[in-house]
Amino acid sequence: MRVCARIALTVGVALVALPCATIVGAQVPGAKVRPVENLDVERYMGRWFELARYPNRFQKKCTGDVVVFYASRPDGRIDVRNTCATAKGPIEANGVARRVSANGPASVLEVRFAPAFLSFLPVWGDYWVLDLAPDYSTAVVGTPDRDYLWILSRTPDVDAPTYARLIEAARTQGYDVSRIERTPQSAR
Repeated sequence: MRVCARIALTVGVALVALPCATIVGAQVPGAKVRPVENLDVERYMGRWFELARYPNRFQKKCTGDVVVFYASRPDGRIDVRNTCATAKGPIEANGVARRVSANGPASVLEVRFAPAFLSFLPVWGDYWVLDLAPDYSTAVVGTPDRDYLWILSRTPDVDAPTYARLIEAARTQGYDVSRIERTPQSAR
């Protein structure tokens, strides 16, 4: 049971962490979610702090200090390591991300936190980079069904105008911004 809970937490935390690029046009609720057009995957690699997210079952035990680390792999995939604080101490979830289509945008990814031997099952989750600051300092990541959303930054906190811009980027894509909850970061 503990393994299943850990896998579920890993999947949730992993989905939080792969954002990048700029919005591709105004959206309204009911319209299609649009990923950023150009994502330089190498610039996207590294550490990202979760500033906010939609509540989700995967991260239910996370009380704060959510950080995601991305690293390129020789096979073209991306190693994903999510960490967070819980009431019982820090936990970590490791996964892998891949492009959905070799010909599609690099910002349309899938992540998997389940063990590789289960890869024949539908254990991949959508991970779309919906907004990315030109300097890759902030990102908004979500799913095309708008069920999941994460706001990420290279730093544990951002100023109020930057945070407001990120919230507006989510709203422009048709996300219900009233559902967004801030993520406590003790490094603030």
